[in-house]
Amino acid sequence: MVIIPARYESSRFPGKPLARIGGEEMITRVCRQVEKAGVEAVVATDDSRIRECVEKAGFRAVMTSDTHRSGTERVEEAYRLLGSDADVVINVQGDEPFIRPEQIEKLKAVFENNPSADIATLAMRFDATRGFDALFDPNLVKVVFSQDMDALYFSRSIIPYVRKTDWKNWLKEAEFHTHIGIYGYKASVLSKIVRLPESSLEKAESLEQLRWIQNGFGIKIGLTEFSTIGIDTEEDLREAEKMLAGEE
Repeated sequence: MVIIPARYESSRFPGKPLARIGGEEMITRVCRQVEKAGVEAVVATDDSRIRECVEKAGFRAVMTSDTHRSGTERVEEAYRLLGSDADVVINVQGDEPFIRPEQIEKLKAVFENNPSADIATLAMRFDATRGFDALFDPNLVKVVFSQDMDALYFSRSIIPYVRKTDWKNWLKEAEFHTHIGIYGYKASVLSKIVRLPESSLEKAESLEQLRWIQNGFGIKIGLTEFSTIGIDTEEDLREAEKMLAGEE
C-alpha cells in the first residue's frame, strides 16, 4: 500500500499540493505516477480541498489530523483509519510529481529480499559531473551504508569526509550517495516510530530518519539510478514545468 501525505499549509508554498503542473494538480500527478507501479494510492490530508481534488480524479483520500509533526505521523494515522492489513506501507511525498514506478518497485524489492527489514529507503550514487557545489548543498541529503546495505548515517554535510585530500579532488577520490526521500515501513514498526520523541541527532540535522536510527531501528538501502525532484517553492515548480516540457 502507498500512502501519500499532503497538507495544505506550507510556510514556503501554501496550497502546494493543488498547484498545477503539466496541466493537472500536483497531488493528482503523484497519484498517477504511483498507479503506474500497479499499487493503490491513498492520499492522507488535513484539508477538504485536497481531498475533493483527489476524489474528483478518481483516487482515494482520507482525512487526518492537522497537528501531525511529520508526514510519517500522517501516514500512520491514515493506515489505522483505513483499517488496512498491509504488512508494508510505502510513503511517497505529495510534492514528488516525478516519482517513478521503478522506484516504488525497488523499494518493494528491498522488503522482499530482506523479510526482517524494519524500514527501507532509496539512495543513488552522486553524479560527479554536477560538481562539488551541488554535493555541498545542505538540502541534498547524503547517506553512507554498510556492505549489507544498512544505513549508517544520513547527513546534510558531505559524508564521508576525505582526509588528506584537497576538497577539490574529493569527487575523484571517493564515492558519494544521496538520499531519495521515499520510505517503506513494516506496519508494526510504523506504529512504534511515530511515538518516539525527537532525538538529539534529528534536532541537529533536521532529519527525521536519524531519530529512528538513534533508537535502534534499522534502515535498509535500495540503490536507484533515478533521482526525483521535490517541489518546495514556486521557483521549484517553474523549473519542474520546464523539465516536464522537455520530456514531452
